[in-house]
Amino acid sequence: MNGPHDLGGQMGFGPVAPEVDEPWFHADWERRALGITLACGAFGAWTIDESRHARENIPPAVYLSASYYEIWIRALEVLLQRHGFVAADEIALGQSRAAGAAPKRVLTAEMVPAVLARGGPCDRPVAEAPRFAAGARVRTRNFHPTTHTRLPRYARGKTGLVEAVQGSFVFPDDNAHGQGENPQWVYTVVFDGPEIWGEGSDPTLTVSIDAWESYLEPV
Repeated sequence: MNGPHDLGGQMGFGPVAPEVDEPWFHADWERRALGITLACGAFGAWTIDESRHARENIPPAVYLSASYYEIWIRALEVLLQRHGFVAADEIALGQSRAAGAAPKRVLTAEMVPAVLARGGPCDRPVAEAPRFAAGARVRTRNFHPTTHTRLPRYARGKTGLVEAVQGSFVFPDDNAHGQGENPQWVYTVVFDGPEIWGEGSDPTLTVSIDAWESYLEPV
């Protein structure tokens, strides 16, 4: 979807200015926000793709004025309500008033190192051979779904070259909406500067994205 998260190539937000020696957290509540989000994700009620889509749906004025971990917490509130773990009035009050849904599993302290080490692999086998090979010219689809997609807005309807076939992975556009993992081949596609930014852009610059097969058409 074309939400406030999709800022690539957008003007008016100023330069990216990385913080020198940036700490992991700028406040104690951010540390807690990360822990709560990971612990709730371990419930097994939603996927990482659904959680991303929940963040994308935060109203633009709120999203753009929120800090990184505030966005996480706002999306988590939506997910917890959606899956029946809490009610809106409980969030407003800051306390439980009734028993909510029971999680499939609970992340305990002793489980954390192994769970974090395992991560969340999303590579999956597919029966079909890749449609494209390295060196193939492709064009990305020009679409604007209201649902989740990982194809950046700035890279839609653009022509580039397949640089590599990365493997087959869960298709997030479907997985975010409970439609199954439906894995597809993923390709690294390279675009030159003028193709992305138009006239007057530096022709020596390139932009690479990882694109699922259904995002691409042969040229």
